Amino acid sequence: MSWKGRVWKSILEKRRKSRIHFTLIDPDKTSPDDAENIARIALSSGSDYILVGGSLGVSPEGTDAVITAIKKYNVPVIIFPGALNNVSPRADAAFFLNIINSDDPYYHSIAQVQGALIVLHHNIEPIPTCYVIVGYGGTAGYIVRARPIPYEKPELVAAHSLACAMMGSKIIYLEAGSGAPKSVPPEAIVYSRRLIEKASLDVLIIVGGGVRSPEAARILAQAGADGLVTGTIAEENPELLADIIRAFKGD
Repeated sequence: MSWKGRVWKSILEKRRKSRIHFTLIDPDKTSPDDAENIARIALSSGSDYILVGGSLGVSPEGTDAVITAIKKYNVPVIIFPGALNNVSPRADAAFFLNIINSDDPYYHSIAQVQGALIVLHHNIEPIPTCYVIVGYGGTAGYIVRARPIPYEKPELVAAHSLACAMMGSKIIYLEAGSGAPKSVPPEAIVYSRRLIEKASLDVLIIVGGGVRSPEAARILAQAGADGLVTGTIAEENPELLADIIRAFKGD
């Protein structure tokens, strides 16, 4: 079954029924065999989509090999691009990113101009996504020269989210960074949702980074997150993943 051109519609349909979980796999850190195993565990635990991408050391060949291994499960595979070399013709869709709090103009214009032609050439479905880096930021924050928004400034996160929505993003991705000591504060989600609804806009808010327990996932869901992204937990403690997903979805 081909998911080409159908991923965003699928995400909206799933969200009408439940909150959504994404499993992130880094092709620099994960072999194809390990990626296949992580995808199997994640999908059996209730994950809905597989994201493939990383911030450092990712090669086109490695990305292609990981996606090929995952595709045996007929799950939509979405590129979460750390760079142009993350984009693979084997992917079904790509989060087409604007990293709104990067200080580097490359991540606001040139990367998108270059990436647009590649995405079009490979017939990958683009999903306009605004990436807001919060708190710790991790490797991604360092590489893209972001000014991570302090954890204690949820109103700043909300202002960035509102700007993302007004610029036409379909998804706002609030990211604390891979391996972050704690997740995005729930107040940031609450305030973001409040401003976006006040502007009569309709955007999905997904959150990633620092979620290591079912309770942390439950708090983010109660704050109004539509989707949750986990990566490290799937690699380091896969047996906990099902509990986190259940807690986030409210099952």
